[in-house]
Amino acid sequence: MIDADHIEVPSKPHKWYQILYVQVIIAIVIGIALGHFKPDLGEAMRPLGDGFIKLVKLIIAPVIFLTVVTGIAGMSDLKKVGRVAGKAFIYFLTFSTAALIVGILVSHVAQPGVGMHIDPATLDGKKVADYVTKAHDSTITGFLMNIIPSSLAGPFVTGDILQVLFVSVLFGVALALVGERGRPIYNLLTSLSIPVFKMVAILMRAAPIGAFGAMAFTIGAYGIKSVVNLAALVGTFYATAILFVLIVLGAVARYNGFSIIKLVRYIREELLLVLGTSSSEAALPSLMQKLERAGAAKSVVGLVVPTGYSFNLDGTNIYMTMAAMFIAQACDIHLTWSQQILLLLVAMVSSKGAAGVTGSGFITLAATLTVIPDLPVAGMALILGVDRFMSECRALTNLVGNACATVVVARWEGQLDKNALDAALNGDPLPGPTSTPAATGSH
Repeated sequence: MIDADHIEVPSKPHKWYQILYVQVIIAIVIGIALGHFKPDLGEAMRPLGDGFIKLVKLIIAPVIFLTVVTGIAGMSDLKKVGRVAGKAFIYFLTFSTAALIVGILVSHVAQPGVGMHIDPATLDGKKVADYVTKAHDSTITGFLMNIIPSSLAGPFVTGDILQVLFVSVLFGVALALVGERGRPIYNLLTSLSIPVFKMVAILMRAAPIGAFGAMAFTIGAYGIKSVVNLAALVGTFYATAILFVLIVLGAVARYNGFSIIKLVRYIREELLLVLGTSSSEAALPSLMQKLERAGAAKSVVGLVVPTGYSFNLDGTNIYMTMAAMFIAQACDIHLTWSQQILLLLVAMVSSKGAAGVTGSGFITLAATLTVIPDLPVAGMALILGVDRFMSECRALTNLVGNACATVVVARWEGQLDKNALDAALNGDPLPGPTSTPAATGSH
């Protein structure tokens, strides 16, 4: 069982330089400095970032499998599984659509691309040709078919999150239906979760090294100047993402009895890790652990978080509509309201079709632009240089959105220990294990 009992509480406070998020901040600053002043050396640090992400991906599949299987098998009513999934998808659809609309509305107000007067004929489409090809290969049908693995062990080899989730749900339901005969397996998986999450804690100690390497490479390869050249777009995107979190998600959180600012503070280590690596997957194992520690039932965390990584991409959705509008404004292309509505609808679909693909934000943008004839796909070359910097904001917003979604769905389902949540968000000592059957994993 993965609960508060399995989280070690230090006997005395750590010194400031021993705190993980402080180490990650220092590593990011050093990485930025190295990449700026020694670009070649900064680029050479890429293996450190890539290596850390590979280490984390190593543990993602076991974490999801153990959390989902023990969570579902511990539920007395399997109808709850379908109910949790249904509520999660209602939440995902609602706020993913809201993020797309926010991106369009802010683009009209801020108009980051107006005044650039770019001639589409002068754009080099070769730079984005690979992304366009991948976008054409990413269809809804292909995406749905890809959820079904070719073998039972396949997802644990490839690390595909949705395939691991698919197998985990099936196995968890089967284990629950077996009843008492499945208790030895349930107990084994519950015990196995303890060393697996200890592995997560060990791997997280390498987070500063990974953040340093990834940030040094990003600055060294792309340079801070590339951000300055498109400062209006980058600044508008970051500001919009922050406002979306504070206003939209803040209102949702407040309605459901918690503070979005406190939640952000609670997951600050995960956010800094994402900022340093530009990968939201790097924080997935520890995010699941923290949300369960904060009172969300194991079954809810196991279903909502991995699914949200493909279907609840608030930051990516804001980026897609805003980037598309930026290209239109920069090329002096006027989009009618009907075209903008079509843009929104296509973006809703394409964001799901390319989910889980490396560089999915840029790929989904390509998929969206290809459906609007008036928008030049080659216009993506305008933002190619700053996409790496914008991907960090996309990942950060996606992470906060999924954390908020998990707490909200847990509350809707009556699977949230409010005392544990308040203690976690306020930084108080956590109470004992949650008392709800799903949270405690009674079998």
